[in-house]
Amino acid sequence: MKPIQTEKAPAAIGPYSQAIDSGAGIVFVSGQLPIDPATGAFPEGGVKEQTRQSLTNAKAILEAAGLSLANVVKTTVFLADMGDFGAMNEVYAEFFKAPFPARSAVAVKTLPKGALVEIECIAAKDFSGSIRLI
Repeated sequence: MKPIQTEKAPAAIGPYSQAIDSGAGIVFVSGQLPIDPATGAFPEGGVKEQTRQSLTNAKAILEAAGLSLANVVKTTVFLADMGDFGAMNEVYAEFFKAPFPARSAVAVKTLPKGALVEIECIAAKDFSGSIRLI
């Protein structure tokens, strides 16, 4: 396993890596809170702005691994309020193009630092169709 680290995304706020390259062609990006790495704060506004920042952070981490959002095969979106699903989805659609990654979206009681959204993803390094055992 190889940790992925970039200053273009917020540092981990606990004992975990921003991402891990599994060594088997898969990169696991930890849940990204909507923290602006330049300011250490959430962007002003609501769930749309926070979704945009979370995905921007994930994109920066993927780029540090030599990948892009086009390599993402699965995302998980954690929302503090499922009533924000539509607004989150609107911004999410700006970042991903067809074929879209598989996705789960769940409402949780609370998120770290009072965030409205947190997004994690799994990316594949190649799409050769070959099966890899991990």
